[in-house]
Amino acid sequence: MKMISSHLYGFLLVLSFVACNSKQKKEPVETKPSAAATIDTLPKTNPATSLNSYVAVDISPMDMCYFPVDYPKLKMVGQADPFPLARVIYSRPHLQGRKLFEAVLKYGEPWRLGANEATELQLFKAATISDKKIPAGRYIMYCIPQIDKWTIVLNSNIDCWGLKQDASKDVARIDVASIKTIQRLEYFTMLFEKTNAGTDLLMAWDDTEVRLPFSF
Repeated sequence: MKMISSHLYGFLLVLSFVACNSKQKKEPVETKPSAAATIDTLPKTNPATSLNSYVAVDISPMDMCYFPVDYPKLKMVGQADPFPLARVIYSRPHLQGRKLFEAVLKYGEPWRLGANEATELQLFKAATISDKKIPAGRYIMYCIPQIDKWTIVLNSNIDCWGLKQDASKDVARIDVASIKTIQRLEYFTMLFEKTNAGTDLLMAWDDTEVRLPFSF
């Protein structure tokens, strides 16, 4: 009888151990998600369609170019004078599947050389532009495009929107050749390119390019 009780006790002890061990295995182990996993679960937005509650994002971004080229970077490393010679501020429209002429611009009709605010040229020093002597100051720029030339106009009606043409405030009108290129630019582009005489202000869009020469 004692032998049977001893075997029964041992059997119950083993059974209790197995049950306890099985219970421990079934309990889930709590783990913390990694940083990468947390980031992946955050809601994603599409920059092209996301809203901005402060101000809408313009489809024609504002840009600027300097002469000397990259003037702000040169200034930061002590390789530039206290002031640049010239700066242009403009907004950059793009074609969006259109052809430049006659879908966007028309020959013989004034255009503001950009979008939104009037395009502005600031001369920090008097300059000769083509054959015109222009005092230092701020000017808006617009043009009258033709097939083989563009008439570039400097005007004193600064800080205005679009093109409110007032020919009585024209400072100078300069004809420059218009050429066709093999490349097609989606965005209207203006930049200064250094030359032996000074610099050219390059204006290019679609397959059309003009250059306005400056000397200081």
